[in-house]
Amino acid sequence: MNSGPQKENEKSGATSEDAKEKPISECRRCGTCCRKGGPAFHHADKALIEKGVIHSKYLYTIRAHELCYDNIKNAHLPAASEIIKIKGKKDSLTCVFFNEKQNECTIYDNRPLECRVLKCWDTREIERIYAKNRLTRKDLLSTVEGLWGLVEDHQKRCSYKKLEFFIDTLKKDKKDKALKDILDIIKYDAQIRELVVKKGGLDPERTDFIFGRPT
Repeated sequence: MNSGPQKENEKSGATSEDAKEKPISECRRCGTCCRKGGPAFHHADKALIEKGVIHSKYLYTIRAHELCYDNIKNAHLPAASEIIKIKGKKDSLTCVFFNEKQNECTIYDNRPLECRVLKCWDTREIERIYAKNRLTRKDLLSTVEGLWGLVEDHQKRCSYKKLEFFIDTLKKDKKDKALKDILDIIKYDAQIRELVVKKGGLDPERTDFIFGRPT
């Protein structure tokens, strides 16, 4: 019985396993990297934010010493420095600028450095630049009169170093005081966000960038 025309890989002698194992050498537009979390910003990306190409309401800040997932080291670790990243959609990691229906980046021509250098088949370049020349809130906000002072004060009162110290103290004799100090940090963090929105007219979507994620 005639089994029909041969498939192309059968004609060439290749098996389905050979086809599966063919190494990737260029982007296949699968969108996998866009679904694993937005990129971190570097000094090379500063103009994208300053010129409003990427609005700060789409950003959030991971503050120094905050526990976060390190994609390169594949582990949850305290951030060695401040990291500004693009938000995910709703409760997912998918980058807010990724169009899932069309499977494409909506800011492709203005995508940040990490997106431009990332190659899933060769991660050497992203690993080389990943932790270097990271952009910080100070680079973007230090000239904004009034606001930068609030950011600095918030950081002093709500630093993750302080939280780490108080959490360690919970295991010791002065746990009641440590618990009060932790609650004071959480309360102040919530109050300052509410204040800048109600009194300062700040877009609430910008607070995760200006003050980092809620404590």
